Amino acid sequence: MTTAVKIGNVTVGGASPLVLIAGPCVIEGKERTLKIGREIQTIAERLGMPYVFKASFDKANRSSFHAFRGPGLTEGLKILAGIKQTLGVPVLSDIHEVSQVQSATAVLDVLQIPAFLCRQTDLLHAAAQSGLPVNVKKGQFLSPAEMKNVVTKLEESGSKSILLTERGSSFGYNNLVVDMRSLAILRSFGYPVIFDATHSVQLPGGGGDHSAGQREFVPVLARAAAAVGIDALFLEVHDNPSEALSDGPNMVPLSELESLLTQVLAVNLAVRGDC
Repeated sequence: MTTAVKIGNVTVGGASPLVLIAGPCVIEGKERTLKIGREIQTIAERLGMPYVFKASFDKANRSSFHAFRGPGLTEGLKILAGIKQTLGVPVLSDIHEVSQVQSATAVLDVLQIPAFLCRQTDLLHAAAQSGLPVNVKKGQFLSPAEMKNVVTKLEESGSKSILLTERGSSFGYNNLVVDMRSLAILRSFGYPVIFDATHSVQLPGGGGDHSAGQREFVPVLARAAAAVGIDALFLEVHDNPSEALSDGPNMVPLSELESLLTQVLAVNLAVRGDC
């Protein structure tokens, strides 16, 4: 059993129920982002899942210089603060630079370190020093065992509220695969483990100047991860992925979310029993 980590009013890990971390890839505007969050919240409440809202205020790692990145730090945090107040749920977003930590800490309930930045010592140190929980996505270029070094950096920087996310490993060009052994290895470090089922089916750069994806495999991997054992499921969700401004090909349509979560919860219950 992993150590429990508090994200606002939600507990991840320990004997707590499976947590849902979900929302659109990037903030596409105040009203649409809030609408998506509200609909996800309604589904989560119906299924009895604790819910953390996620959306990026800036997608700093895009295939093209001209790709949509989001509203940026100031406006993005303002929108996230409004969603947090309106829905009454914890919020998560990515940080990319040490200079963003102080502003982000004033609004967010958990700081997320993107996969490509998971070894950036200064960023990890600053995030740990914030006092907030830190969710680190395992780099596509790292073995799960190497994430122990990331954990050690955070611990030595003063954090014990650590979450680790699996999101696939590079496998040749424009392809990711998930080694389910990774979840067990990450869990051995003692902290809650999250499975990012949507980025795991991404095809990075597979569209030439943008990433492609295979959302049809999200349910397959999510069920498999639940069978191995996870503390939270991370999903990017959109009301119309075909018109999403980032990561549309790997996002889950809102219309399919409840069915997917019902399947995952059934597997989770079978594995965990009443714990």
